This record gives sequence, structure tokens and C-alpha cells, in this order.
Amino acid sequence: MASLDRVKVLVLGDSGVGKSSLVHLLCQNQVLGNPSWTVGCSVDVRVHDYKEGTPEEKTYYIEFWDVGGSVGSASSVKSTRAVFYNSVNGIILVHDLTNKKSSQNLYRWSLEALNRDLVPTGVLVTNGDYDREQFADNQIPLLVIGTKLDQIHETKRHEVLTRTAFLAEDFNAEEINLVIEKRYFLRDGNQIPGFPDRKRFGGGTLKSLHYD
Repeated sequence: MASLDRVKVLVLGDSGVGKSSLVHLLCQNQVLGNPSWTVGCSVDVRVHDYKEGTPEEKTYYIEFWDVGGSVGSASSVKSTRAVFYNSVNGIILVHDLTNKKSSQNLYRWSLEALNRDLVPTGVLVTNGDYDREQFADNQIPLLVIGTKLDQIHETKRHEVLTRTAFLAEDFNAEEINLVIEKRYFLRDGNQIPGFPDRKRFGGGTLKSLHYD
């Protein structure tokens, strides 16, 4: 069998935003039933056929590096995390849409990963109120993923999505916001009668993420 080209993707964000669940879903195509805190770094892999079925088809071996910890960690912890940031082909920045602080911290996560651990001079998510030029020469593709959109009241969603749109623009990144498709189960494993099978919110850049 011919060797596959390796692609390394960092998955960064605060604890509890859903990084491990996202990576497990991408790589195993199934829900992570009981996610736990990531200590250090967890790596999962996926074989992906790029442009499948076309003359340009190519198979890649994608490694998703789910980095644990907090942006407020001591310098010794950041130094330890630095070993994960070598030879990176892409970065996924994950934040919890119900937690504005997790969105603001993406600025510090990205600077740490890009080896520019500087002190922010402005607020990350307020209409680009900081120097965007800090990312101008970045050649690593960035993807911003927001989770838990369904937990935001409908009257607040426009405000939140507007804020996250500025966030992605500041990073010069693509943006995806995930909603949850949730099923309700009894302790014996049977689905509760009368509850909807799934909760959906669609449209725009929204994608569906299902968990049990």
C-alpha cells in the first residue's frame, strides 16, 4: 500500500467547549458517550479522500490534535504545550457560543499556537477592536467552530451570530456554528415517549451535531 500524505490539524479552545466530542465525531463517525477532560493532548485520526471520484482524488491521513489546558496556564504549562504546535497544517478554533469568554480566549489560543504569545491590546469580539495585522501574514488555514447554538434563546441568536461573524473575520477564517440534535433516554436505554426525536435549527452556516 502506498504511503499516505499526513496532515496535522490542531483543535484548540477552552475546556468544556466540546473539542473532544467534535474530534471523536469527525474521526469515528459516532457520538462520544461520556467525554472526559483532556490532559496534555489527545490525537485521533481520519483517512480522507480529497476530491473523491475525480481525477484529482488524493487520500490523506489526517491527525486531529486535541490540546487540553487553559490559556491562563502557567508559563511552564504553555512551554509543554508548545511541543504540540510543530509542523501544523491547519487549526480549528472551538468556542462555546453560550460562553463569551471562550470566544475571547480564542485570540490567545491562536497567538500561542502561532508562536506569538502576546498580550491582547483590545477586545477580540467587539467589531474588530484590536490589530488584525497580527494575523495578516499567517499562512496556516484557520476554522472557527461555535458549539451549543441551540442553548441560546432565539431572540439572542442574531446578536451572538453577528459577534461570531466578526470573530471569524478577524482571524480571516471560515466559520461553522453547530447545533445539537438531542435524544432523550431513560436509565434503561429506552427513548422517552412523547419527546421529540431531535431538535433542529438549520440554515446559513449552521451544522447539526448529535449527541445522546
